[in-house]
Amino acid sequence: MSVLPNEVIYEASFRKDIHDLPREIQEKLAELITILVENSFDPRLHTKSLNPPLQEVFSFRITRDYRAGFMFDAPRVIRLLIADKRDQIYQRLRRKMQLYK
Repeated sequence: MSVLPNEVIYEASFRKDIHDLPREIQEKLAELITILVENSFDPRLHTKSLNPPLQEVFSFRITRDYRAGFMFDAPRVIRLLIADKRDQIYQRLRRKMQLYK
């Protein structure tokens, strides 16, 4: 039995963030997105759901210091929101999610 891959939508803010990341982080992120497409909860991603007010958002670990934030638009549709340093991403996600309300 094969599982269908996820569809991934890249927000403009995520695309901009990618260009601002160091080269080695960009390369690691590309590898992890490949894993995300196959299984958004693969243990290599260290995916976690976030607490309120970000209960609709998930994050996965790029490296020890970098994270990526995403949400599900539909059961197999992932919207990549932000990629940033661990100490900045959650504040940015809070601001971004206020725009969705």
